[in-house]
Amino acid sequence: MPIAIQGLTKRFGPVFALDGIELEVPDRAFVALLGPSGSGKTTLLRIIAGLERADAGQIRVDGTDIAAVRPRQRRIGFVFQHYALFRHMTVFGNIAFGLQVRPGATRPAKSEIARRVEELLALVHLPGLGGRYPRQLSGGQRQRVALARALAIEPKLLLLDEPFGALDAKVRKELRVWLRELHDRSGLTSLFVTHDQEEALELADQVVVMRDGRIEQQGDPAALVDHPATAFVSSFLGDVNRLPCTVSGQGTVEIAGLRLPADTRGLADGSRAIADIRPRAIRLVPAGTAGDGVVAGTARRVLHSATTVTIEAETGLSPDPIRIEADRYAADLPTLAVGDAVALRLPQPFVFAAET
Repeated sequence: MPIAIQGLTKRFGPVFALDGIELEVPDRAFVALLGPSGSGKTTLLRIIAGLERADAGQIRVDGTDIAAVRPRQRRIGFVFQHYALFRHMTVFGNIAFGLQVRPGATRPAKSEIARRVEELLALVHLPGLGGRYPRQLSGGQRQRVALARALAIEPKLLLLDEPFGALDAKVRKELRVWLRELHDRSGLTSLFVTHDQEEALELADQVVVMRDGRIEQQGDPAALVDHPATAFVSSFLGDVNRLPCTVSGQGTVEIAGLRLPADTRGLADGSRAIADIRPRAIRLVPAGTAGDGVVAGTARRVLHSATTVTIEAETGLSPDPIRIEADRYAADLPTLAVGDAVALRLPQPFVFAAET
């Protein structure tokens, strides 16, 4: 179901948890709410679910204002970070709970509830585990049970509040793929809260970046990474080298004497700005190479991971070293050691007005 949010505001004392949120979520979309702690992500989710009340604004689900609709009647599935399973109930009991507590006229027959639970256990890849208790399951299995419980009521919307936050990195990666497949099969509209940039970009059709109760930018993952609207979005969606620069004519910036083409966003000629350059966008070229966009430097640190080589190089462009990330299996990657001369070809940076 599509969601339309207009002017949504929520205060806790003098602090705005949400400050006039405007947001549209298309039907059947998978949307990630991304931002640091305190940005308002969970508050927004809880207000949609009816677990908190807004001070102002409107939420319409499939064209209907849900402000006066009780949480149980909203048909919204909610998955919490720490599962919130009933420890004294079996897996079967947890999943069946939302169906069993329905008023008599709408409560399915016991045989239908059993059929639905078995169907959901198969869907979340836990067949045959209905008789176990939560304590007998792994963290990943408990999270699957929580998802099955949310789906049991046949919700119109699925809300997930950092559902993988309590899991280790390997399990998180496995469940990401599974959750996306589950969303696509179910045809639900899903809102997913996370502070993990990689998780949001990998899973979502649309990413909403939040900060201090406001939306900084909304768009598909590629658009946000390639065209960040603000300096905050630029740095929050991945590592950047942040360099002081000066606008030198429209379409050009100067960084310590090095001129680079850039979208200067209408900033006045001569104005102070900052230039963000992603480490993976920088190319290592043979030492001694000259030309436009090339700067010489010295390797000060060389770090290796299973897939990446990270070089920190002093260049004179900034007091801080420039960070470069390269595929360790790239055929043209030079072998570098601390103290070696390097040459870097810099891409077009993201440019924003300097903070005052």
